[in-house]
Amino acid sequence: MEAAEDWLVESLRLYQDFHAFDLSGATRVLEWIEDKGVFVAGYESLKKNEILHLVLPLRLSVKENQGLFPERDFKVCHGGFSDRSVFDLKHVPNTRLLVTSGLPGCYLKVWQVAEDSDVIKAVSTIAVHEKEASLWPRVAIFSSVAPGVLHGVRLSGLKVVDLASQKTTYTSGVSDSEELSSLQVLGADTFAFCCTSGRLGLVDTRQKWAPSENVSPSAGSGGGRWCAEVGSRGIASLCSDGQLCLLDPRDLCHPVSSVQCPVSSPSPDPELLHVTWAPGLDNCLAISGFDATVQVHDVTCWAGTEGQAEPLFTHRGHILLDGNAPDAAPLVTTHTWHPRKPRTLLSAASDASLHVWDWVDPRASR
Repeated sequence: MEAAEDWLVESLRLYQDFHAFDLSGATRVLEWIEDKGVFVAGYESLKKNEILHLVLPLRLSVKENQGLFPERDFKVCHGGFSDRSVFDLKHVPNTRLLVTSGLPGCYLKVWQVAEDSDVIKAVSTIAVHEKEASLWPRVAIFSSVAPGVLHGVRLSGLKVVDLASQKTTYTSGVSDSEELSSLQVLGADTFAFCCTSGRLGLVDTRQKWAPSENVSPSAGSGGGRWCAEVGSRGIASLCSDGQLCLLDPRDLCHPVSSVQCPVSSPSPDPELLHVTWAPGLDNCLAISGFDATVQVHDVTCWAGTEGQAEPLFTHRGHILLDGNAPDAAPLVTTHTWHPRKPRTLLSAASDASLHVWDWVDPRASR
């Protein structure tokens, strides 16, 4: 308890702003709609799980701190129920549609956020041909006049489906059985994939399948599972053992940097690994999925291509705020950067806690 009290005092220096909330159930989803609301969804098995559209407290929606506001909690704007676990949720930009993926059942579900009520209702499903009981499709959205859903369990089943007609507009057309860990749309005709082995690829859908890729897994992975995200500084690829690589999209076979993040042990659930680039800070990224913390790194601080990477900032609130002992602390299930506030992040954990925090750059006070 003393450690928690010390952290609360220290947090006054560490954070510009900090809010803690409790959801009705843990979530693996934090999907932005514009910059004032997020979607969350439960992932428990054998029960109905809530899908909620939450609006941020007014204090978090203004550009500057303007004193006290009457609403200091998230507000439920819309809600619905899923009859299965929701492992991924994507909002289709400029529409009221959502696409979810999860288990059981290898298919995607399309939802609509009502305009004249507070209901989120299921409107259709998208069939997925892979029928592997323990695996679920990764999802990304092509945002255009006719939105498309990019999805796949393995490279062999990777395809783009027109959301309105549900006609397939692109397929990989290969027999490659590599399991996917993440998909990311990069432009009107391009996307990136990451396989659990660490294999990365950049694809142009205007051409027959011929990705620019690093066919072999990253060196030193020791059989760990990988995830990745493309940002303005390149591709960040994260392994379940804490290895973090930075790659230039023009040369995926030779990492620009390869460092070891200070994690006490490999991720207990590699499905929850996340690496995300800060949209408002060119050099920063965040990682989670190893324990109850979120680490923020400045990639310009990495000297050379090997060695230990010390985080610029570590969010420990999910450990200490509720007085959890380190061996009983929850696992961070996901995190996301605020689209407009450069140092503001949201993070969720397996104890159903949801934190919004604006960290102070420790270098600013030097």
